Parts: sequence; C-alpha cells; structure tokens
Amino acid sequence: MIQGDDTPDMDKGLNQRQLVHLMYALFAVGILSAGIFGAAVLAAVVLAYLKRGDMVGTVYAGHIDWIIRTFWWGLLWLALSALASLIFVGFVTGLVAVIWIIYRIAKGWLAHWAGETPLPGL
Repeated sequence: MIQGDDTPDMDKGLNQRQLVHLMYALFAVGILSAGIFGAAVLAAVVLAYLKRGDMVGTVYAGHIDWIIRTFWWGLLWLALSALASLIFVGFVTGLVAVIWIIYRIAKGWLAHWAGETPLPGL
C-alpha cells in the first residue's frame, strides 16, 4: 500500500508522551544501577534539553523542567556530599541525595502516567 503525502507522521518516531517516558526510564536506569549506566542519566538530560522547545505549552513541559531540575539539584547535592565525605558525613548526605533523586523520578513518572504535571517543590 502506498501512502500519500497527507498521512500523519505518527509512525515516524516517538511521540511526546513516549519521549517523556523514555527520559524517566533512562534517568531511573542510570540512578538505580548505582552509576554503572551513568551515561543514561546524561542521555535523559540531553534529550530533555533538546526536546524542551518542542514541548512548550504542553502538559509535558512541566515534566521536562522536572527532569532537568532533578538532575542539576541532584548533581549539586551529590557533589557537596562527595566534598563532605572528607569529614565523614558525606556518606549520609549522599544517601539522602540519592533517595531524594529516586523520589523525584518516581513522583514525576507517576504523575506522567496519570497525565498530570508534577507539582513544584520537593
């Protein structure tokens, strides 16, 4: 069957909903693998930055910002925890930071499944 030029290009790639699922999945794999697949987190954030402009004005824009903010705040707290490990408290703060990142991924992904935007805040 030959398709005409007027057929929708829904099958030419992932739609926005699937892209957000992919970003959350990549982020989760990177974090839950204890950094073994750390490149997955970077891929999720790069993809979020690349698709940020395409999702302005949609329900997915909040998810993109959520993922980006989770990455940068998580990186900050993990870096500060690494620095604090020199005085033997960084392990505790690092664990708290990882739990916070997992919480943010779970909260955002569950909101995405429900078709909602994650709430701002913690």
